[in-house]
Amino acid sequence: MMESIMSWDIFEDYAEEYDLWFDEYQSVYHAELARIRKLCPQTNSRSIEIGTGSGRFAKPLGISIGLEPSAALSRMACHRGIKVVRGEAEAIPFGDGSFSSALMVTVVCFLDDPWSALMEIHRILAPGGSLTIAFIERDEKVAKKYLNEPGKHRILLPCPFLFFRRSGEIAQESRIRD
Repeated sequence: MMESIMSWDIFEDYAEEYDLWFDEYQSVYHAELARIRKLCPQTNSRSIEIGTGSGRFAKPLGISIGLEPSAALSRMACHRGIKVVRGEAEAIPFGDGSFSSALMVTVVCFLDDPWSALMEIHRILAPGGSLTIAFIERDEKVAKKYLNEPGKHRILLPCPFLFFRRSGEIAQESRIRD
């Protein structure tokens, strides 16, 4: 595995705290999930979530396969019924054209080399496959609130909250707000 600029230890040390965020901020989580559902293509057995974390998005979206570097988060996702493969987005351990769709939720800001990760995702997507990427916009009230609460900002890095869907050679950007 590639040496990370940001230590993945934070996701080992604070995995439970990370996962509890979804319970503490249920309305924000459900709003994010609803936004992603609007743009994410219909999932199937050939869908994957890159950086699946604890499985909080994969599970309700019907994605049964996840890629995750954190052992602690992988265990949580497995308990939610996600088949997790340990690995990093910059070196995905699947063959060319293995998936019909891929999802990344608040992952790009944690990558050492986003371009390599995107090239890897392109490689594992079948022709006509789609990639949906979701970020949290640093200027939105939920990000400001979360980043200002003591101890909370150590996991969530401020990143733009944009949704991209790539299908074939056409890329579309959508900004969806409440």
